[in-house]
Amino acid sequence: GQTLPRTIYILGFFLVAAGVAGSRLALRFYLSNFYEKLDKPAQSQEKKRVMIIGAGSAGSILLRGIEHNHKVPREVLAFVDDDPAKKGVYLNNVKIYGGRECIPQLVKELKLDEIFIALPSITPRDLRTVLQTCNNTNCKTFVMPSYFCGLEATRIDPSAMRPLRVEDLLARDPVDVDLRKFGAYLQGQKVLVTGAGGSIGSELCRQIIQAEPSQLILLGRGENSIYEIYHELIECFPPARLYPVIMNVANKDGLREVFQTYKPDVVFHAAAHKHVPLMEGQPEEAVLNNVFGTWGLAELAGEYGVKHFVMISTDKAVNPTSVMGATKRTAEKICQALNKKYSQTIYVAVRFGNVLGSRGSVVPLFRKQIAAGGPVTITDPRITRYFMTIPEASKLVIQAGSIGQGGEVFVLDMGEPVRIQDLAEHMIHLAGYEPNVDIEIKYTGLRPGEKLYEELFLDGEGLRPSPYPKISCAILHDEDPEALLELLQQFSGCKTEEEYIAQLQKIVHNYHPNHFDAEEVRA
Repeated sequence: GQTLPRTIYILGFFLVAAGVAGSRLALRFYLSNFYEKLDKPAQSQEKKRVMIIGAGSAGSILLRGIEHNHKVPREVLAFVDDDPAKKGVYLNNVKIYGGRECIPQLVKELKLDEIFIALPSITPRDLRTVLQTCNNTNCKTFVMPSYFCGLEATRIDPSAMRPLRVEDLLARDPVDVDLRKFGAYLQGQKVLVTGAGGSIGSELCRQIIQAEPSQLILLGRGENSIYEIYHELIECFPPARLYPVIMNVANKDGLREVFQTYKPDVVFHAAAHKHVPLMEGQPEEAVLNNVFGTWGLAELAGEYGVKHFVMISTDKAVNPTSVMGATKRTAEKICQALNKKYSQTIYVAVRFGNVLGSRGSVVPLFRKQIAAGGPVTITDPRITRYFMTIPEASKLVIQAGSIGQGGEVFVLDMGEPVRIQDLAEHMIHLAGYEPNVDIEIKYTGLRPGEKLYEELFLDGEGLRPSPYPKISCAILHDEDPEALLELLQQFSGCKTEEEYIAQLQKIVHNYHPNHFDAEEVRA
């Protein structure tokens, strides 16, 4: 019989392959158009007018993502980039107009609605500069998360861009602490954290478990907060090595049982009363918790041979004008004095300012006030404060504990002070409103005990650098343990607020209570 030519087999192979591939491509094209029509908004829906800051590879793939996202209609009208060589060039048919100085003018001329910051490797300091420029416009601003840096992607969906956060306002590079190195003194140790349910205490616990302690004792007076951090930690730390303890730190007898039962090797003391105005009216409670709570805990640490005792202090302990600040300075003195009494225990205190997002900071209050439509209340337009993020402060506390030789008061680098008014205005802008147009800013006057600005070291003293960045050591006078003990015992004779304050002044000589009008405040 006749045989078919070989070319028929070759031709047949290509025809079948083309048919299969063509049918798949046709189906994909149909489905793509079908879902695109479903996603496409109504013609009446106006496109949001967008500018992208950053005309690099990240900006290019973000543009592609915006063009292919039909759920929220957007049109990119401009690029901004600080590279002068790119000015006037078109990127995917969108003009690059120039550097960040063009932003306000472009927003007005092009009537922009949104700004996307496609600079994944930008430093926090430069980001803040860009943010301040963007916040002077009425545009909603988004930033590219840092994990996109170096990511090989062909398209970034705009929904992956995050709104700007208040943490972005810190004019500083974030601290990078190697916990494997500086947390080595915690490995295999029994660690006790007081105030473990609080903002700082709970973050300390999250960081400490990375150093693999043998046990972690979570001590606090609030059962709900201890319950929450305990159940969070058991997801990533063996439950058999976690011990929640509900107890007031001023209960020395109860603390003694804790030390007898768990025999901790390291103690982080984060429990304290921190609200300045509240403690002004209740100095007895401030002394009981901040002074006697620290004294009892620190004494027990020495008696039971704890290796490291790290106390969380505050910049309000410097030249204090408040009861809270004076009690925390007294607590620092207790650590200095007991370091001489108990040679086997290393006592250190770590001093820093306000922590962004902590329950005691102004940020949650501003968020609530903005959500309620205002007003946002500020005590004084001149007031400034130092700010850190909670993870940053916690890592530096652990690092300070590792480098302490005993008796030091470490001071964390807080960067530049932030005007509270600027912080409020930024938060209002971030929420999409205009300060004093949509949300009123109201000034209420300085409260008792409040300063216009915080200080980093005491009058006549200063700071010396440590071997590590972001941490300095306060140069303080030596404490006489016997003299301090005698002064502490005299609190037992105090009955009125005035007597407690007078006794605090005997211990902290530069404590000047502030109960005057704003113009008379010692700033």
